[in-house]
Amino acid sequence: MNGNLTFTMIKPTAFKNNSAGAILKMINEAGFVIKAMKLTRLTPELAGEFYAVHKARPFYGELVEFMSSGPIIAALLEKENAVEDYRTLIGATNPENAADGTIRKLYATNLQQNAVHGSDSDDNANIEADFFFSKMERF
Repeated sequence: MNGNLTFTMIKPTAFKNNSAGAILKMINEAGFVIKAMKLTRLTPELAGEFYAVHKARPFYGELVEFMSSGPIIAALLEKENAVEDYRTLIGATNPENAADGTIRKLYATNLQQNAVHGSDSDDNANIEADFFFSKMERF
């Protein structure tokens, strides 16, 4: 199913601000099918493991702290050309640069608290999905 799956997380601030329902509605209306979803909270250790690719970057510590600060919703999404279509739906990482009508333009607080995570490649979508979901949790 390579190319048809992507992974997302609704981040702590978007969850706290009650934006999760509106974000999930946008995902559904864009034609994505939710194949797995869970409400969970990352420990600092798990957030550090998930974002290990950024460990050498100056924002890593703040990112780990933020991502473990509250509940998140993790979801596996299916659609043809899923990664690219989802990246278009969520908009630029910095909400100031995101196109009007995108998830980050509508629901992000700032660059770090940009409402959602979205996989940047098919390979990473699979790695990230495996981090959160067993095969039994996928439909």
